[in-house]
Amino acid sequence: MNDIIELKRDIGFWGAYTIGLGTMIGAGVFILPGIVYGDAGPASIFSFILGGLISLVAALSLSELSTALPQTGGSYHYINRALGNLAGGISGLMMWIGLIFATSFYMLGFGEYLAYFFGDMPVALAALLMAIFLVLVNVYGVRETGMLQTTIVSLLVGLILVFTVFGIPQITVNNFSPFNPHGWSNVAMTIGTVYVSFIGFEVIAAITEEVKNPKRNVPLAMIASVITPMILYVLVMVVSIGILPAGFEETFVPVADVAREYMGEIGTVAMVIGAIFATVSSANSSLLAASRINFAMGRDKILTNWLNKIHRKFKTPYKSILVTGFLLFILISFDGIVGIGVNILAEIAGFAYLVTYSLVHVSLIVMRKFGESEYTPSFKCPGYPYVQIVGFLAAVLVLFQMDSIVIAVGTLIAMFGIIWYFVYIQGRTEEGGALVRELNSIEASKNEEDRFKILVAISNINTERELIRVASSYANSSKNVEIIALNVLETPPQTPLAQSIAFEEERIERRKELLEGVKNSARDMNLDIKTRAIVSRNVSKTILDVVEEENIDHLVLGWRGERGVKGHILGTKLDPIVKNVKCELSLVKPKEENDKGEGVVGLIGEGPNTPTVVKQAKQLSEQKDIESPLTLLNVQIIDEESDKNELKKRGKELIEKMAVAGGLNPEEYEAKVILGKNRKGSLLKATENYEILCIGAVRRRRLKDALFGSLPEEIGQNSTSTVVMIRRPIVTPRSVLKKLIKFFQR
Repeated sequence: MNDIIELKRDIGFWGAYTIGLGTMIGAGVFILPGIVYGDAGPASIFSFILGGLISLVAALSLSELSTALPQTGGSYHYINRALGNLAGGISGLMMWIGLIFATSFYMLGFGEYLAYFFGDMPVALAALLMAIFLVLVNVYGVRETGMLQTTIVSLLVGLILVFTVFGIPQITVNNFSPFNPHGWSNVAMTIGTVYVSFIGFEVIAAITEEVKNPKRNVPLAMIASVITPMILYVLVMVVSIGILPAGFEETFVPVADVAREYMGEIGTVAMVIGAIFATVSSANSSLLAASRINFAMGRDKILTNWLNKIHRKFKTPYKSILVTGFLLFILISFDGIVGIGVNILAEIAGFAYLVTYSLVHVSLIVMRKFGESEYTPSFKCPGYPYVQIVGFLAAVLVLFQMDSIVIAVGTLIAMFGIIWYFVYIQGRTEEGGALVRELNSIEASKNEEDRFKILVAISNINTERELIRVASSYANSSKNVEIIALNVLETPPQTPLAQSIAFEEERIERRKELLEGVKNSARDMNLDIKTRAIVSRNVSKTILDVVEEENIDHLVLGWRGERGVKGHILGTKLDPIVKNVKCELSLVKPKEENDKGEGVVGLIGEGPNTPTVVKQAKQLSEQKDIESPLTLLNVQIIDEESDKNELKKRGKELIEKMAVAGGLNPEEYEAKVILGKNRKGSLLKATENYEILCIGAVRRRRLKDALFGSLPEEIGQNSTSTVVMIRRPIVTPRSVLKKLIKFFQR
């Protein structure tokens, strides 16, 4: 039994603020000043200012989204809710990998400063040892992490204030001339380098689910954690450039070298110790956020559910933390072998987050325009939508100014995210996204010239009535529906089609009788129906072609209830149709006997097709000859350690959740939860007296022995009821493009 354990909210405003601030007052201010000074000269001060302003705009958007959707995952969660799983998967992967690169950068910075005391210790080894320690700290618990963070940040702010107060009187103004020796393009380029210093507020968004009173504390903590370090960065840069221009661009410990000039050895040691704590603080916050994003993606089935496991004692997502830590160790080790360079690590992390924040701005606009009724943020971003447009354009501009190697790595991460979507994500979870729902609603509200079309493939006079009955139930739910009944006469490839028509009079006559029976059934059900008869050499291809040319929205197919014959799953003609058709699909196995059952039952599971099952089961239950109310049934597997009451509660909650997703009110169905040791056997026994049984496809792409999933097909094969196996439309880039074109033509 998998226990459902929630994350405890034990982080207040100060804890969230210091977690964000701790990420930003880290290696960014203690290592990057020398690197960006070498690229942009004194004008690199503006790199920090502009980077801070871009981050502040993003923080405003994130603050609104986080108060409306407070859940672990931060930007990934918001993008996923607004734009759907494709954009959500890419952004989640960008954030996760970006934070791993950022943590590696911080750890190597830690090693550089630790070398001040232990010169013989390799930088990569020191980074690895500290990374192991931080992974263990995060596994142990968030409360201990927050206490450590608060202490470190307090010390760091104090040290930086001392550094600036004593350093400002020592500034030489001539050191700022020439102010911009390399041009403003280099300033724009170095924004990408320093941007890793400004991802602290994203860390706050990523742990929203663990913050007390998130509607108040998260926006305040985000905005404060951007403004505070931006001011401190500028002060540190002004003091550093004003005191130590010579060789400034060559040092990896610039703040320590500057302190030596006017604070002596004691000041140098103090700043080195501060830098060590700063890099640890940054790495700690980033590791915390990376594991939370990983956890959120596992929860949403974008990554494996295995990552969702919460430690019983420590109440932390320990598997997410350990996986993130493992990838961190690999990256640090790789840098120790080939020497990637701390600047490249920082830039890749910055690239990942600039891409993410550009999508965040788009997500806010989408949620404001198309968001569900529950999108009620307590904080609303001022200047909407102009703030979001400026933020998006600024992020994209900086992206195009970055190093070609960084752009190449970032593009590879995005491409991997796209591939991962089509290989793993698609079909496992709801496509989601306010934008996707809006596009689907446009499809659902077609006008008279763009009707909802149902195609019924007819081949057997004994089953045609049941197929038309299923199609009619869908048609009755909308006034603007067209039903097309199609019969395909297949002929050998050696025979010309014209000759087939001439010599197959008997078969053609039977087809006429079949289609006449279809029309009679339609008249009995008060349906208008269009019939088509086609002579073809390939039944499957013809049906697929008709689906395409008629722009069919729902396809109804008949099935004999036989599986696994001569290497085929459902049958030689059905297999290629089910594999390739993209529209909504119902596969119907008519009832074997004529005796009337109790009504309609919809089988409820966690699969992405379940809401469609609920909707269509309700439509089927509203037929005139169905008298019993709709039943929604869930099976919970029981063992010796199971709590029966808890299992029944869980099953009922799942039914209620899926009923809402399918558009049903509680009074429109009867919920039924049964307990059993064998899912298939329990389902067959519980549904044997029903007239119609509806079940959703649970297909996984890796299965080679099932098209709808082995359980639905086995149920369909063995049930004595009319079985309707249902699969929602398959989203492809082409289908999304078609919907977008319709949306903008509207």
